[in-house]
Amino acid sequence: MMVTCSEYFFLSPVLSLSDELVAGGQQHRDTARLTHGIGPIGNGKWSGESLGTHELNPFLKGIGSDYSNGANFAMAGSTVSHGVSPYSLNVQVDQFVYFRHRSLEMFERGLEGPVSKEGFENALYMMDIGHNDMVGVAHTPSDQWEKKITEIVGEVRKAISILYDNGARKFWIHGTGALGCLPALVVQEKNGEHDAHGCLAGVNRAAKAYNKKLSQLCDDMRFHLKDATIVYTDMFAIKYDFVANHTKYGIEWPFMVCCGNGGPPYNFKPGKPGCGDLCPPEAKVVSWDGVHFTDFGSGLAAKLAMSGEYSKPRVKLASLIHGGSKKASES
Repeated sequence: MMVTCSEYFFLSPVLSLSDELVAGGQQHRDTARLTHGIGPIGNGKWSGESLGTHELNPFLKGIGSDYSNGANFAMAGSTVSHGVSPYSLNVQVDQFVYFRHRSLEMFERGLEGPVSKEGFENALYMMDIGHNDMVGVAHTPSDQWEKKITEIVGEVRKAISILYDNGARKFWIHGTGALGCLPALVVQEKNGEHDAHGCLAGVNRAAKAYNKKLSQLCDDMRFHLKDATIVYTDMFAIKYDFVANHTKYGIEWPFMVCCGNGGPPYNFKPGKPGCGDLCPPEAKVVSWDGVHFTDFGSGLAAKLAMSGEYSKPRVKLASLIHGGSKKASES
């Protein structure tokens, strides 16, 4: 089972907490949900397909929900920081604690709850959040970054600790992606400092600074929470490679938007919404709307993230979900 907290939050099942900045757009259609299940790893869609199960149901879905393989607590536009968005990380964690309490209460009454005590204990808790925070931080004076990032990572520590106190023992923590390579930012900030591949250097420096502290946090918590498995995955390296080595993936225009206007190389015009120029279904285009990924882009990122090659310790998603021990995951 998977639980996601974010911009995502999962249950393995998988529980997911997340923000859906770089995790959201389907390639040629949208849904009525503020979190679609198409994210860095598809918010359950891609991980579910690879593991032979369906994508995660959102926590607030209600009617027709099936939490047998996890729950999705993600909300579009959310942040780690409090007060910036209505569904910040602490709110997602509170919703999870409530969901767990009510589920266990049902079992205590002899009823069939959504998730059992064993289900929560064996779940994989996936966190993919901080993207929206870091875009904001990147546009503040760099001498303020250290303090701001330390505060943001401190909130992630609190979230992991609360989940741990509520029985969570398997965590999959994602670093933020190459935010300076998002087409919407690249086009709108053409006068900014760009690196050799055309990405915004300052924004990427902020993203890497956040990832460094987040990775260090995972190292520290792995040391102190001896019975927990805490895996950190470098999403920056994965997504930056889609630009730096785009031809390796068959991508012709790395900053191209699928749903946009104007055609290559960007197909993006600030202030002009809509899909005036829509890429065909088979197009190898990573960005849907300048911010969110397409199915193609999400699929690429998911495959690499689940492989374990970009993770510390190096462990595949399948082994985490299917009960791989902490000792085995670190070997």
